[in-house]
Amino acid sequence: MSVPPTDLSALRIDRDATVAGHGRRRRRVWWVAGAVIALAAGSGAYVAVTAPQTVETGTVTSAWPAQGYTLLNATGYVVAQRKASVASKATGRLEWLGVREGSIVKEGEVLARIESGDVTAQLEQSAAGVKVAQANLAQGEAELRDAERALRRSADLLAKNFVSQSAHDQAIARHEKAQAAAGSLRASVTAAQASYRAAQVAVGQTLIRAPFDGVVLTKNANVGDNITPFSAAADTKGAVLTMADMTTLEVETDVSESNLAKVKVGQPCEIQLDALPDVRFRGVLQRLVPTVDRAKATVMAKVQFVDSDPRILPEMSAKVAFLAQEVPDDQRAPRTAVLASAVVDRDGRPVAFVVDAGRARRVEVRTGARIGDLVEVAAGLKPGDKVVLRPPPGLRDGARVSSSK
Repeated sequence: MSVPPTDLSALRIDRDATVAGHGRRRRRVWWVAGAVIALAAGSGAYVAVTAPQTVETGTVTSAWPAQGYTLLNATGYVVAQRKASVASKATGRLEWLGVREGSIVKEGEVLARIESGDVTAQLEQSAAGVKVAQANLAQGEAELRDAERALRRSADLLAKNFVSQSAHDQAIARHEKAQAAAGSLRASVTAAQASYRAAQVAVGQTLIRAPFDGVVLTKNANVGDNITPFSAAADTKGAVLTMADMTTLEVETDVSESNLAKVKVGQPCEIQLDALPDVRFRGVLQRLVPTVDRAKATVMAKVQFVDSDPRILPEMSAKVAFLAQEVPDDQRAPRTAVLASAVVDRDGRPVAFVVDAGRARRVEVRTGARIGDLVEVAAGLKPGDKVVLRPPPGLRDGARVSSSK
């Protein structure tokens, strides 16, 4: 079998075409690499331009001008100078209670009553004893008057020798005995009256009265409880209730020995209660307790309220600012204030940058007086606004920002 001849020239490799293909592929690779690099550079530049700028922020607050006069701050509690645990000297069962927590009472008002059947009976018995003693005295005085008349008649008859001396001596003896009997009966009346007054006191001790004008703070006993002086027995109560004179409220606070030179009696103060954070009360340093707590190295100061308010209650937590001078009346209202570093000058005008939804919004402000580290803002900002502190010179209105805090 014969094989047809083959054209081997068709199997020859065209080296010029292969070189040209490789060159085209290399050029495409370089073009793609260049495009990728350009795109990455553009993306980096865009991210760099649009990325939020990190800034330090603060909050606009309400400040009180008294901060500028404050020499010392201290904490303490509201207490009543006149406070009493009202009880009774009598022992018995509580049968009536006429007040509750918060009741306003007057001095001498009956607040509660202990059962008084036994002492009332003794009072009635003493009253009867007084009447008996008075009746006996009346009888004795009648006998004394009769003895006096008989003695006068006997003396007249003796002068006329109508009676003997012995008869006259009997008249004298009768008169003296009547005088002695009358004196004894007068003493019996006095004793009976004293017993009656003692019974009255015993009955009065069953009535628990208010020792002064005030407000009932706590109720310690209920109707049916056994009341015993000093609560010496088991399952008994001593004080029925606790009350205080709300006009004598003051703040007790501790001042360290190192700060005693900053305070003095009569010094104006400003009081802030934790329960009423938006109100400031005027106060005055009433007195310093003349002893030092060696454990804490402090002296107790008692600050009296100048202005009364029914919302002030004993045992409230309080902060006291000891002032260098009295705050003027026109500076007793809170002011909108911000750290001074938040206000900068742009184009000759004071501005601040408010952070709103992740962007810095430029606002013009009108500033007032300095309040410590703060500056008053009369217009442009409101309490609660978040602002940029120490705004960078390049910060623009509307720029994206993020807080460093």
